[in-house]
Amino acid sequence: MPETSAATTNTPAGTEITRLGYFLGPHGVQGGAKVYVLGDAAQFKALKRVYVEGRGWLKVMRTTPLAPGVALQLAGLSSREGAETLRGLNVYAADDELPTPEDGVYYFHELRGLTLSDAEGVEVGTVKDVLDAGHQDLLVVTHEGGEALIPLQAPYVTVNLTAKLRPKSLSLTADAPEGLLGDLDEMDEPQQDDA
Repeated sequence: MPETSAATTNTPAGTEITRLGYFLGPHGVQGGAKVYVLGDAAQFKALKRVYVEGRGWLKVMRTTPLAPGVALQLAGLSSREGAETLRGLNVYAADDELPTPEDGVYYFHELRGLTLSDAEGVEVGTVKDVLDAGHQDLLVVTHEGGEALIPLQAPYVTVNLTAKLRPKSLSLTADAPEGLLGDLDEMDEPQQDDA
């Protein structure tokens, strides 16, 4: 299933929710369901409920860490067949129920879909994804010339915050090396024939 933007959306009741991943299929024979997690699987530990696409809010009975995500035991699912019915469905959490990470730490889903501006404030792209590259995270940024990988580290990128201290956009700093997005000037110049 292709990744879509994990932008915050509203449920019919008006609660802001964020997509955390999607169900892969059953785990075990007692109704557990594997979830491919977009970002940090630890975000599921404190959740008492999740919003399942087409099913509504379901109580989380148990969370088991798995690679590449978690297995959830949800209220009302007690068989492998029941868990199979969740395959491919998106799973969300209420934004105000997600554990708040420490200062300077952001969930990957909070960064996906944000705009990236240059040091002068001109929008240059959109964050399509965030990759865990071990020692640093990489932003996958789509722009008019294609895609680029940009290290999410100081002093290259600044995370601009909302009043609630959560990410609202990203900016390249003046210290960012030229060419992080490729040579945008070459893409803007018309091709000239040497003839």
